[in-house]
This record gives sequence, structure tokens and C-alpha cells, in this order.
Amino acid sequence: MPAPEPARTPPHVDRRTLLIASGTGLAAAGGAAAWLFGPGSDRASARAATAPTASVSVSTPSTPSTATGATTAAPTAPPVPSVPTTVGTTLHSVATPTGKGAYRRLADGPGWKRVVRADLAPAHPGRADRRTAIAAFVQLTDLHVMDVQSPLRMEWMREHGPHDWRPHEALSVLSTLSLIDRVNSLRGGPVTGHPLSFAITTGDNTDNNSTIELDWFLSAMSGGRIDPNTGDPQAFEGIQNSGLPLFWQPESARTDADKKLGFPHLPGYLSAAMRPLTAPGLKIPWYSTVGNHDALFSGAYRSGPHGSFAGQIAVGDRKLEQVPHADMLRVYKAVNAQQDPDGTLVREVLQHYARTARTVTPDVRRAPFTPQEYLAAHLDPRRTGAGPVGHGYAAEGVDADHMYYSFPVADGVLGISLDTTDRGGSFLGSIGSEQLAWLGRTLAAHEDQHILVFSHHAAHSMTNLRTDPARPREKRHSGAELTALLKKHPNVLAWINGHSHHNRIDPRGTFWEVNTASHVDYPQLGRVIEIVDNHDGTLSLITTLIESAAPHRTDFHDLSTAGLASLYRELAFNAPGADISSASGAAHDRNAELLLGKR
Repeated sequence: MPAPEPARTPPHVDRRTLLIASGTGLAAAGGAAAWLFGPGSDRASARAATAPTASVSVSTPSTPSTATGATTAAPTAPPVPSVPTTVGTTLHSVATPTGKGAYRRLADGPGWKRVVRADLAPAHPGRADRRTAIAAFVQLTDLHVMDVQSPLRMEWMREHGPHDWRPHEALSVLSTLSLIDRVNSLRGGPVTGHPLSFAITTGDNTDNNSTIELDWFLSAMSGGRIDPNTGDPQAFEGIQNSGLPLFWQPESARTDADKKLGFPHLPGYLSAAMRPLTAPGLKIPWYSTVGNHDALFSGAYRSGPHGSFAGQIAVGDRKLEQVPHADMLRVYKAVNAQQDPDGTLVREVLQHYARTARTVTPDVRRAPFTPQEYLAAHLDPRRTGAGPVGHGYAAEGVDADHMYYSFPVADGVLGISLDTTDRGGSFLGSIGSEQLAWLGRTLAAHEDQHILVFSHHAAHSMTNLRTDPARPREKRHSGAELTALLKKHPNVLAWINGHSHHNRIDPRGTFWEVNTASHVDYPQLGRVIEIVDNHDGTLSLITTLIESAAPHRTDFHDLSTAGLASLYRELAFNAPGADISSASGAAHDRNAELLLGKR
């Protein structure tokens, strides 16, 4: 395994004032710019100090492919492999904590080794010399792009526990762009060098079912201008300048709960976090999968139409920031026990304490989006980017509210994206009878192909069988039932998902279930997956985790685009209540070779 690169020292600048003014903190050209997002990255353009928008590396989208919603057209030209390299992956280097104390800084650390898992098939010697690549792609999951100033946010739940609000949330857009920059920088699969054919998001693309969050997510993925600010364009109106000591107040010199743990005082942080950006978008085609935070407000409650109480609160001018402990606890217990799918208790709390709520600037862009609007936004030609049109979704699926589809991964390999969200309410998932029947037919019709299944929820998190209000007569089915169906088709190689915010890989008798950590909670990862034929009666799925392109080391004085993306990672690591060990998973849940019998 290659040794980690030594830490790189950023070029000298005149600290905070210049960094905030420039938005980059770098000279505009040459080797210094290559440092912006760390080893293995493409050059990220620095903007001039007088430009109004911070920009990151810009790519030219490839010709969009056509999506039908059933099976999209496969690429016509075979990809050309490159020389494999681990640079830019967690095989090469991983952010590692240094020092002691409650708040720890991050630095370059040794990479994670790959673990061979022969649970489902033997690992024959010499296979590395025989194998040929079939496909390579990237999974991104649980980005949680969020509008932290929305009146519909429930930060007051932090009264229950510190991890019910994240100190780094205002940087979600910046961090997403840094992850995309990492994907764009990769030359191919780190084992085979096979070009990355596509990326797929496995849900919770947005955080609060908000129209503006959906706009930011689609702009980040496909390219375009992003102004990560809502309400008053000249002033931040969120929990982080509320003065409440329960939350990190970065621009205030006063002590708060997080500063007691070592969180820094950062004048200019909020204005830098809200600075406009230009996103280059992914250079490769990408597909979209829906998650519970995309379908339900707070990821747990039925959003309803725009005129619903959730919609009225979202676009209104009152933002509730603190709630008495007893009322907060009632809401927490109800949602945790899945007893309040309509958000009745939330509505009562918001209405009861409306007079004590903070007055903010209303913004119609915060309105919840409907399933039809979610689909239509993906099909908007302005969002095509590197393609395909609709990113898997089809125009005929809009009226029917069908958020599941199949698409070609490579010759002889089919991808299937499922909708496991339950519109009846709850953060847990399930699947309806109509979709389950469609899945069975699709699997049977492609028995001569390898199959990859993608969804937001993992098997263990699909236990909510509440009826979908839009389909009151349709039965819902659990993760155990979905697993049983997939086992009936031995050509299924893997079920790839997210939701749980941790790394976990489990053998499921005939296929592998691959669960990847989120990009909102530490360790903030994506996953490259390569499929290879070992030419000995086995196949291997080779998984390699990637971090964002932001440098591991942070500088509290660096409020540039890259500096804030680095800070996002470090703040997430230090977030009170974060379960770092569980989220990272064991070694065999991270970089792994997963063997399968060839059928």
C-alpha cells in the first residue's frame, strides 16, 4: 500500500481579511491551485478578489444520454482504462485526529487497507493477474443539502441531545461541491483503472423536502450557480446567530455549549458560508434515488400540499428556535416511536409558541416539494448536465409518481433504483406491492444479466408498513420481504444503499448488501465500486471509500471555499454526540473485495 503523502503547506496569505474577500485564499494559477482540494484532485480554479462568486473547477458536460424510465440507452463507445492509482481514495490517506482534548484537529493519516471477504465464494490465488474489469461507478449518499435558515427546521430538538443538531450544517453545499470535485478528479477505479461510468445518489439528497434545497442539489450535481442563502439576502437569520448558548455561535465571542468543548470563534464565518458559488457539476452521468428526507419534512412527517401547515410554516416569517424541555420530549418520543406521522405534535408546538418565535424574512422558495415536482425538477433540461435526461426518471412517471426505474450499468449489467420511502410518515422505509411486482418482473426479464439494486433504506431499516395516503389500498412490504425476493434471483450481485449513516457490508446468502456512510455525518464518504471477472468461476465487487477533495488539515483563519470544506469535515468529527466508531464501521465494512460465485 502506498505511503500517505506528506502534509502540504498552503501558500502564505494575509489571513482572514484576504481569505474572506477572495473566497479562495490561493494564488490564481499554477501548482498552488492544485492544493485547493488536496492530493489527487483536478485543479480547482481560484476566482479574482473582485469577482462576486466563488467558483470551483469547471468541466464541460458530455452529450446527455436519453432516459426512458425503464432502461436507458447504454454508451456506444467502450471506455478506455487508465493506469490504476489509489491517490484520492482512502487506500492512500484518511483524515486522522491529532492531539488530545475535547476538540481535536485533523491531519493526513495512513490509508485503510483492503479486506478480502470470501463469505459467499472462495478467494482463488492468482485472480488479480487474471481478472478483467466489467464496470466501475461511484455511490454518493445522504448528502443532506440543507437550508439552515428555514422556519421548518427543528433545531430545538437539540434540547434532547447534542447530536440532534450539527454544528457544521451551514456548510452542506460547500461540502457537496468538494465531494463532487473529488469524483471528478479520479482517473478511474483504483484497482482496474476502468473509467467511472456514472455516479448514483442513494437518497436524502435534500434535508427538509425543500424546493430551494432541491435546486441547490441539482445545481451541484449538474452544474450552475448556487446562492446558498434564503430570506434576507443581506443578513443571516438562523440558529447560529440567535445568541442561544445551546448552539455554536461562531461569530460571537461569548461562550456557548460547543465553545466549551473547543469549537472556535470565527468572525465572518456565516457570511462566508452563504457566499454564492458556481458548481461545475459531475463530469460523468449520474442517477438519482429518493430518500425519506426528500419525501417527508424532517425526514419523518407527511409534507402534504403547499397549503398544509408544513408549507405555511416553511414560507412564513416565524422561526421557532427553543422549546420547553417537556414539549420537546413529547415530540421526540412520538417520532422515535413512529406515533406522529402527520406531525400533529409538531404543529401544536409551533402554533403554541409562535409568539415567542424569531421573526425572519419569508421566502417562497422554502416550500416543500411534491413527488411530482421532485420528478419534474430532475427532468428539467437545465439539470441534464452530463446526463442522462431525468437522471433515471422518466416523463411518464411524473403523473403516476413512479420514482423507480432500471438503467444499463455496462454490457451484461443492469442497475435498478427503488423508492423505499413511505409517504405515510416515518423515517423508516418499506416498498409497495406495485413496485415489488415490477421489481419481480424486471428481475425475471433480465436473468441473463448481472443485477445491481440501489435504494435509500437498508434491509434492517425497512420495517414501517404504514399505508401510503396516495395508495390507501396498497400493501407495504418490509426489507425482509425484499431480501427474500432478491435471493430468488442469483444474478443479483449487490443491494447498495444508505440511510443509516454508517459503513456496513453484509453477505445475504446469494448477494452482498453494501451500506455506505453519509456525507453529512463523519466520516463523510462516498464509495467507488468496481465489478471484475476473476476468470476462475468467481466475480469480485471491489469497494473503495473516498473522502471529499478538501485538505485534511484546517486553518481557522481560512474561510475560503476549500478552507470551509475542510472545516466541514473537522466540525463533523468533533460534533458532540457523534458516534465515529460505529459510523466508520469495521475494516471489512470499508475497503473490501467481495467475492461471488459466477452464475
